[in-house]
Amino acid sequence: MYKFYNANVHGNFVNDCVVRAIAVAECKTWDEAYDKLSDLAQEEGILLDDVKFVENYLDNNYVRVPHYSKTVGEFAEEYPTGTYLVTMPGHITVIIQGKVYDIFDCRNRTMWCAWRVNKICDNFRRS
Repeated sequence: MYKFYNANVHGNFVNDCVVRAIAVAECKTWDEAYDKLSDLAQEEGILLDDVKFVENYLDNNYVRVPHYSKTVGEFAEEYPTGTYLVTMPGHITVIIQGKVYDIFDCRNRTMWCAWRVNKICDNFRRS
């Protein structure tokens, strides 16, 4: 299932999927996630939306979930409980309780990797 959700503090539709997805997964505001990620990226001398930065951040904070050439939607159906950050070419999204929360429906895109986040934010438990 897909559910429209834009965590961008200004409601903008910009290239901020890393900030949006991680903010939602970590129960942070967009501003909190942006500040945290930009500080870490600056320390490493890399942009916060660079694939290498994103994957290193996720590997350092979460456990990868094995998968085999699935679409985002197939993964969401197979993992109907929990919170996951899922990467694909040019994008990252968040899945909570089997629902993809994003500004567009990316369920038909082939995923790269998934990481399990050990929390579910209260405002996403029943939505």
